[in-house]
Amino acid sequence: MPPRIDFKSEAFLRDPFAGVAALRAAGPVVETHFPIVGKVWVTTSYEATARVLKDSAVFSLRKAGGEVAGLRWWMPKLVQTLASNMLTTDEPDHTRLRGIVDEAFRRRAVVAMEPRIRAIADRLAGELFAAASPADLVARYAQILPLSVISELLGLPESDRPMFIGWANSLSRVNSAIGFLSVLPSFGKMRRYMDGRLRAVRAHGGEGLIAELVRVEMEGGRISHDEMLSMLFLLLNAGSITTTHLISGAVFELLKDPARRDWLMADWSRASLAVEEFLRFVAPVQFSKPRHVREDVEIEGVHLPKGAQVMAMIVAANMDAQASPHPEKLDLARKPNRHLSFGTGIHFCLGHQLARIEAMAALEALFTRWPKLALAVPSSQVRYQRRPGLRSIARLPVTAS
Repeated sequence: MPPRIDFKSEAFLRDPFAGVAALRAAGPVVETHFPIVGKVWVTTSYEATARVLKDSAVFSLRKAGGEVAGLRWWMPKLVQTLASNMLTTDEPDHTRLRGIVDEAFRRRAVVAMEPRIRAIADRLAGELFAAASPADLVARYAQILPLSVISELLGLPESDRPMFIGWANSLSRVNSAIGFLSVLPSFGKMRRYMDGRLRAVRAHGGEGLIAELVRVEMEGGRISHDEMLSMLFLLLNAGSITTTHLISGAVFELLKDPARRDWLMADWSRASLAVEEFLRFVAPVQFSKPRHVREDVEIEGVHLPKGAQVMAMIVAANMDAQASPHPEKLDLARKPNRHLSFGTGIHFCLGHQLARIEAMAALEALFTRWPKLALAVPSSQVRYQRRPGLRSIARLPVTAS
């Protein structure tokens, strides 16, 4: 009988390694309960996680009737619409949708954005303590940088960013059915906003990915209106929230051990290695989307019946000693680094290059401007948002020295 783990508890989010180890002791795939999703199998090893992510023929993101796996009967149609995006779509629709926006996220395009990303990071770092000290690094820095970048990429006005932050903060409360229902008004506001932006671009033109989506729509209907809405919802949220928590989690680890901060500051060419390790160790995205098991299948000796739900446990793959020796140790020089924080297979994260550059730029700008940055509270007082599946620090109070 596998242990019952509360995936939204402070204990699990503060130390995922202990919870993962307890689950792994019960098997490479174990049946448990996940908030909102309900009864589900979760993988606990690197190999099992990689297999579920790669084998979309057996582990489908859609149920037999075409509904998104993991959504519950009581969720309104609006949620179904916004959740039906390329991240929850199997072939051939996945390739069709991803192909529309793929060019904007290719390495060449992202590298061309790097000077602008670094300029935003430098400005935000300089303004960190403008309002008060101590400052909340999450709200004043880690949240604003990726949101600014994705907003510019989409072609959204800077004046609307406080509204996006409000939506993101409301979504952080989604940790139960009641919490989910409480944020439905935010979903409605997001849809109306996206509808308005699409209408404005159709009427007056524009720049960025929204304009590109409208161009594709008008040229031949490779994307429907609902698909455009869900695409914008996905890019605005997934394109900023996860990087926010990568940045804040990385800074937290560096401030807990100033020797690591000093090692990184001594040679910023090490930043790419360090970011890979933060991706593995911080693991902002802890679980994949639920998948529907299309046929009876065996994973490392464990039988999963047809019709079951399974979630690839990213944090478990990252904490598997078979893939990463001494996985409980944060080693900024770790190489190779076999983490699965961006997934694998056809759904490998579209924004992986962008997230890496944003994280490197964020760390270098922050510690160059504030080399003696320190926690303003004991590390034990830093708390995580009780949102299952996402490891996210609620507030990170810091001082300049």
